[in-house]
Amino acid sequence: MTPEQKSRYARHIQLPQIGEAGQHRLLAAKALIIGLGGLGSPIAMYLAAAGVGELTLVDYDRVELSNLQRQIVHHTGSINENKVDSARQALAALNPGVRVRTVPTSLDGDDLIEEVERTDVVVDACDNFESRFALNAACVRTGTPLVSGAAVRMEGQVCVFEPAKPQSPCYRCLYPDNSVAGEPCSLVGVLAPLLGVIGSVQATETLKLLCGMGTSMTGRLLLLDAARMEWHNLRLKRSTKCPVCAHRKWS
Repeated sequence: MTPEQKSRYARHIQLPQIGEAGQHRLLAAKALIIGLGGLGSPIAMYLAAAGVGELTLVDYDRVELSNLQRQIVHHTGSINENKVDSARQALAALNPGVRVRTVPTSLDGDDLIEEVERTDVVVDACDNFESRFALNAACVRTGTPLVSGAAVRMEGQVCVFEPAKPQSPCYRCLYPDNSVAGEPCSLVGVLAPLLGVIGSVQATETLKLLCGMGTSMTGRLLLLDAARMEWHNLRLKRSTKCPVCAHRKWS
C-alpha cells in the first residue's frame, strides 16, 4: 500500500474489523453494480470511496432531468449522457485509483453469466423484477454473492444472498412467482434520500462481504418504513419449492 493509499484509507485502517489486511482485500476486489440510478448512485460512490479495486457499472439508460432528484452520481451537465459514462466521470473524480469498467447495455444470457463469473460480488440496483430474477439466476448458477435492494414511495428493503452456502435462500425464495409486477417510481414516486439510505446499507453489506468482516445479512430481509422511520428485520429460509435453487447441489 502506498503512502497516499494509507492516507486515503486511514479511517478504514484504524478500524480493527478492517485494518491494513482488510483494506488490501478491498483494493484487490471486484464488484459488479447493475443499475446506476437512485440505488446504484450511492452504492457506486461509497464503494469507490472505500477503495474497491474494480467496479463494473452496467446500465443501458441515459441521464434525464427527472433522475437528478435522487440519482446523486449524476449532475445537470450529465443530461443525455449514458448513465455509466456519467458515473465513471464522477467516480474518477472521487477516487482515481479505482478501475471502472462500463457496460452501456442490458446484460442477459452468456454475457450476464460472464460478467457475474468474473466478479467477487454482485450488487442489484435494478428497478424491475425481470432483471432481478435474471441476475439472481446467474448468481445461483455461479455461486456469486448477491446484495439486493429496492425502494419505492417511502419504503425500502435490503437482502443478501450467498448461493455458495447451502443454508442461504435466493431471491426467488422470496419472490417465487415470476409474474409479480413492481410499481415504478415514475408512476408512484419515491422519497429522494430513501435511495441513499437503502443504497448505503447495500454498500455496507458489500464491503462486509469483500473484506470478510462482521456478520452478513444472509438469510435476513431488512425493511424500512421511512414515513415512520421504522426498521423491521425478518428471517428468510431456503424454499424447498424454489424454482431456482431448490435442486441446487453442493459438494
